[in-house]
Amino acid sequence: MKMLMFAHDGSSNRGCEAIVRSTTTMIKDRIDGAEIYLASGKPETDKVITKLDKVYDGSLSPLKKYSFHWYVSSIKVKLFNDESYALGKVHQNIIKHINNMDIYLSIGGDNYCYGEQPGWYEIDRRVKAHGKKLVLWGCSIGEEDLSEQKLLDLKQFDLILARESITYNVLRKQGLSKVRLTADPAFTMEKNELALPDGWVVGKTIGINFSPLVLNKNPKSLDAMRELIRHILKNSDLTIALTPHVIIDGNNDYEILSLLFEEFKDSQRVLLLPDNLTATQYKGYIARMRFFIGARTHATIAAYSSLVPTMVLGYSVKSKGIAKDLFEEERLVFGIDELSDDTKLINGFEEMMAEEKDIQRCLKKSVPLMKKLAYGAVDHLNDVIR
Repeated sequence: MKMLMFAHDGSSNRGCEAIVRSTTTMIKDRIDGAEIYLASGKPETDKVITKLDKVYDGSLSPLKKYSFHWYVSSIKVKLFNDESYALGKVHQNIIKHINNMDIYLSIGGDNYCYGEQPGWYEIDRRVKAHGKKLVLWGCSIGEEDLSEQKLLDLKQFDLILARESITYNVLRKQGLSKVRLTADPAFTMEKNELALPDGWVVGKTIGINFSPLVLNKNPKSLDAMRELIRHILKNSDLTIALTPHVIIDGNNDYEILSLLFEEFKDSQRVLLLPDNLTATQYKGYIARMRFFIGARTHATIAAYSSLVPTMVLGYSVKSKGIAKDLFEEERLVFGIDELSDDTKLINGFEEMMAEEKDIQRCLKKSVPLMKKLAYGAVDHLNDVIR
């Protein structure tokens, strides 16, 4: 059984790496003879995932101006308002494998949260036109993300696996009957514990992850983070480990965390983790933290799944849904508009400190269930294969 994972732009986003890595492991654990292939926008970044059978170049192939395909595309768009020819050529590095695969897994967890995706729609249409199985793997989609065109695309899927209950309920409400509730595959990912860096205090280190994505959505959030760090240094004995999780040009956690490190390094209680670790190595550090505060979803999943009390700097439905499934409420999740309010963030930190034991008790109960739900995705996939 040959499966191609697509809608993946490379493992410089360690959350994307975590999805590919854990999905590959789960499927190979449960489905005998499964061959897992990956079409990646940046295949050179995925060499760290050794269980894949092969990584293909899935990058875009833009039409060259005045080329034959450019002229054909222009005519189709102008006369028939039809972009399918152009989209097929742009995404040919993914489409060309259809005949050789049995199942296409669309794995970009929150790809459907960011407006229309005509390229993915065209890939999906062609997969189904060839009679192959099509699965949306571990998705998050808010009600505000849906459109008529997106719903038409979703109806093409043989199986939609929602990674949290908010998405599941939104899609079921829209009449999509092939939706199943699972959990993010990264809940099952292993960890790799490297040596602790200088300055790390065992049992007294809190991780902080902050991202340019949050800063772009709320420009005042960085000032609030500075105030939160000052509060932690002044009112606790914790050491702060600044923890990057996405290292992409123009969207690089390490760059913004480096600024914070320079501002606070003289305290001798702030350290900066390197920017070249794998998802499992970052999880190895996060798992040994006492608390975690994070903007990147899969950094927070690394913490949750390691039973580390976590405060989430949320910006989409996935953060709310995951917390709701863990705690039966959106516990310690702050929306994008709240992230410029340093008082709210400080109060959240104090709440996390005060309720540490209760949060750990909840996680000890819910995380095994989340792992079981995550593996349940493979069982649902098996049902589609049969």
